[in-house]
Amino acid sequence: MAVMLAPRCAACAAPLERPTRGPVCGPCWASVDLMRPPLCRLPENSAIDDSKSAGRYEGALRDIIHAFKYDGRRTLAVRLGATMRAAGSDILSTASCVVPVPLHPWRRLTRGFNQSADLAAQLDRPIVHALWRTRATTPQTGLTASGRQRNVRDAFSMSPLISRRVRRTMLAGQIVVLVDDVRTTGATLDACARVLKEAGAREVRAITIALAE
Repeated sequence: MAVMLAPRCAACAAPLERPTRGPVCGPCWASVDLMRPPLCRLPENSAIDDSKSAGRYEGALRDIIHAFKYDGRRTLAVRLGATMRAAGSDILSTASCVVPVPLHPWRRLTRGFNQSADLAAQLDRPIVHALWRTRATTPQTGLTASGRQRNVRDAFSMSPLISRRVRRTMLAGQIVVLVDDVRTTGATLDACARVLKEAGAREVRAITIALAE
């Protein structure tokens, strides 16, 4: 006789009561919904003009991000994106477009998707893949703040695939919002913002699911 086992929550590993509603259980999502968006302080020399995160990189939210990013649970982008829209409505409302932080082509190939692009698709703003990762970088996890800055220095450029029309209409003189999954020191976002401002963006903001402190 076959025994059917209920799939488990990607965050807490408890059996899912309603597996058709996604890989994360209701209590885990409820704990994320109760999180207050953290205050994102920016250093004085940051190229980012404003930044918002939906929650802190801890508890169920951390586990959900891991399931999304490393286990390929891409359907989680819908609910995570909705959380980001709510937390960052003020910085998204006046933006001309959102720009996902790119992966290096090799990492994009091995992972199968860019988590930042999946999140950007949920933010109800035009998506512009304006940036190109010009070299593979060491994962930022475990690096010091200064080490993170050195790691991403000169690691980004404008994408060779972006057209002059898009640069002129969506970037030049416009407000642009960078999208990433987690912000720690902000070194990656800052490096991307500098490239966008050199390309003519008037203001560069950033939005992430979580802030790691």
